[in-house]
Amino acid sequence: MAEGGRFYEESWTGRTMFDASLLDQLRDVLGDVPTLSTGAGHDAGILAAAGLPTAMIFVRNPTGISHSPAEYAERTDCLAGIEALCAVLARLAG
Repeated sequence: MAEGGRFYEESWTGRTMFDASLLDQLRDVLGDVPTLSTGAGHDAGILAAAGLPTAMIFVRNPTGISHSPAEYAERTDCLAGIEALCAVLARLAG
């Protein structure tokens, strides 16, 4: 590196496996959408590791920046995520 810096891996979190039943509920509400996993242990990874059924709804982010003040999502995409979450919660609540 031109600046003389070095990279060090401070931590690594493996892929979180989401609950198949919750993923099915999300697919029923959202239709044919991609299924993604996460390596962010502070998100659903903590719940999944504790044995709780876990899934996530990812909202489109055109910048690709995450966990930063520069992270951004369009209002319509955020509202779509909220609507999907509410629909799945209503199904689960019966």
